[in-house]
Amino acid sequence: MIVRLFKKNRLQKRNQFVEPDEIFLDSKNLQNFDQQQFAGRIETPLKKSTVFLIGGFFTLILFVFFLRLGHLQIVKGEEYRDISERNTLKKDFIFADRGIIFDRNGKELAWNTKIPDLDFAQRTYETPGFSHVLGYVSYPSKDKSGVYWQKEFIGKDGLEKQYNDFLTGENGAKVVEEDVFGKVQSENTLDHPKMGGDLFTTIDKEIQQELFLMIENFSKEFSYNGGGAVIMDIQNGEIVASVSYPEYDSNILSDGKDSASINKYLTDKRKVFLNRPVAGLYTPGSIVKPFFALGALDLGIISPSKKIYSSGQIEIPNPYFPDQKTIFRDWKAHGWTNMTEAIAVSSDVYFYAIGGGYADQQGMGIANLEKYARMFNIGTKTNVDLPGEVEGIIPNPEWKARNFKGEPWRLGNTYHTSIGQYGFQVTPLEMTRAVSTLATYGKVVTPHFLLNAQETKENTYFIELNKKNVAVALQGMRDTVTYGTAVTLNVPYANIAAKTGTAELGVRKDRINSWIVGFFPYENPKYAFTFLMESGPSKTGGASVLSRRFFDWMSQNKAEYLN
Repeated sequence: MIVRLFKKNRLQKRNQFVEPDEIFLDSKNLQNFDQQQFAGRIETPLKKSTVFLIGGFFTLILFVFFLRLGHLQIVKGEEYRDISERNTLKKDFIFADRGIIFDRNGKELAWNTKIPDLDFAQRTYETPGFSHVLGYVSYPSKDKSGVYWQKEFIGKDGLEKQYNDFLTGENGAKVVEEDVFGKVQSENTLDHPKMGGDLFTTIDKEIQQELFLMIENFSKEFSYNGGGAVIMDIQNGEIVASVSYPEYDSNILSDGKDSASINKYLTDKRKVFLNRPVAGLYTPGSIVKPFFALGALDLGIISPSKKIYSSGQIEIPNPYFPDQKTIFRDWKAHGWTNMTEAIAVSSDVYFYAIGGGYADQQGMGIANLEKYARMFNIGTKTNVDLPGEVEGIIPNPEWKARNFKGEPWRLGNTYHTSIGQYGFQVTPLEMTRAVSTLATYGKVVTPHFLLNAQETKENTYFIELNKKNVAVALQGMRDTVTYGTAVTLNVPYANIAAKTGTAELGVRKDRINSWIVGFFPYENPKYAFTFLMESGPSKTGGASVLSRRFFDWMSQNKAEYLN
């Protein structure tokens, strides 16, 4: 107890004296004891050992840094300098994607597929049935040293070639650093690539593909070498389908690596690279008869109602042997036929008579035959927006003199021309346009594949035709379907007008080209069509059979075109 009192007394004596600054500090601090003020805090100074420890740590870091720096610059400096000098900087391309090609409904026909570890995208094509329309491309190429000598995709055929500038993008650029082994160390983009423009076409993908498969199967079934077909909007020239069989594979030609397949293309006697609708020249046969019928009416050499008798042939004196007769045969004896009937049953004798004249019937003559063919642009390029188009041939005396060592033109040549034979040659596309012009009473359109092409609208024009006479020719084409040579197209779902043609080939005439051209609907025409089956046996299923199969399919799958 005494000890405790002693200690208390000592404490009281110690606390009797208070420093003035402590009074002021405590007066600022409230009873809640504000921790943000100095009053009430206990501060302990850093120990010398702590200061030395921190200083030593940073000194160690500096020592390691300078040690490593010395190693890199002094010990390894020469080695790294050599490596750096052997690294190369080069400017390289960033290849632009090519524009996509679509059908009229926005479905892809040609597009780009990214391939791992390649600098540019692979061009991919819809197949089969599109190669002659789309074409193919050649890829950017470099030499053995890795230097690109071709720096962009180049269209080589079809729409790829026709619209190459539009589809081609703008390459970008990058700087690439490579080591001595060619391994990329770093790269930096300088300019980003710009994709090419997208191309929307008039093609209906489903119709195009189905029509191709039908022609392929029909060729195999009836031993034709090939075939082609065109379906075109007669009001604006939009090509809904343009098929050529056989065809190459655009993917194979673009890639260029399948040499076996490419060699087969090159040696195929069926002419795989021939785009039949625009570059195939064929003897038309009787599909030219409606145009010559119109010409005969315009010239006033016959009336629609006058009948001409066909016994199956006509005879004229042989120019080389006057005591003998030259016989020009009909494909059958038709008896008496007027103009619409002659078109419907395709009487050759009738058209021999109005073409070259026979007995009491005056003929048009070769000059007028050519005039009316050219009036409908037969024998003339259509200027379709596809490369490789050729123009047809209408035989005349000048043509014969050039090609047959100056031989004179004879009446028999006129007869043969009037039924689409002799040296007559046309393309399926020019015949499609000719039929379109007849069906619209003189509207001439430019066939095209570019959807909503303004320049083709500007090239549309009209030719002056006698509407009464045109109506006679068109009625003959409708009669061809209701009871004539194309009765197979007398279907319940559409009123179709058509004209068939069979052109004999070769000296033995044992093979034929089979044609059918026409339009639909008959009362208010919207579409013209041409089907051609090339070089088949003389006794076989013809193009009219093929067209029936197609229109049946269309009635089930694309009825909007028939209505």
